[in-house]
Amino acid sequence: MVRIGPVIPKNFRDRVVAPSLLAADFSCIRDEVSRAIHAGADWMHLDVMDGHFVENISFGPAIVQAVHESNDIFLDVHLMISRPDRYLQQFITAGSDLISVHVEAEHDVAETLGRIRAAGCQAGLALNPATPISAVEPFLAEIDLLLCMTVVPGFGGQAFMPEVLEKITAAARLREAKGLSYHIQVDGGIDAATAARCYTAGANVMVAGSSTFRAPDMTAAVTSIRNA
Repeated sequence: MVRIGPVIPKNFRDRVVAPSLLAADFSCIRDEVSRAIHAGADWMHLDVMDGHFVENISFGPAIVQAVHESNDIFLDVHLMISRPDRYLQQFITAGSDLISVHVEAEHDVAETLGRIRAAGCQAGLALNPATPISAVEPFLAEIDLLLCMTVVPGFGGQAFMPEVLEKITAAARLREAKGLSYHIQVDGGIDAATAARCYTAGANVMVAGSSTFRAPDMTAAVTSIRNA
């Protein structure tokens, strides 16, 4: 079944703030997502971890479905799992609008991206800080979003890794050179200060967990990241 969901912004220069559900209070997820929406969030970022690809376990398609059914916001689902191809359909059915898979995972990357798009979802490709940009270059024409991790994935609250800025700049240059239009997303240690550096490097989608959900004023935090 092809899923019809919210439309991803067409212009990769549009600034997007995507609070990460991982930093929310899981005892009241629906209210937390609503709080993020009222604070001005554009997307909700959902980190799915399997305890194998990364050393942490978060949640699965049931939580994605619960967020989808209880709130109207673009669901940006990041699969940090070893075999995204095996579980892909479950996350499509759950209501994902964009699904990002890792280039380092054990799957046929081109085939997985094709399945995501064929199902009516936006396709994202993620790479870890230690992975060179050359690893994703063969797939850039097949994606809607490139996620450059700015921390080692697995746990929230880590410090931003400034060495990834060069990779973001390289991704933006490749986009221009190839005439493509994918968004560049960053995830890890993002607040107003690091968002400004990422925007300058070429990223436009900011995933922010602790700096949004755990801020004294979430609206102010989202606004500061957007305007950085």
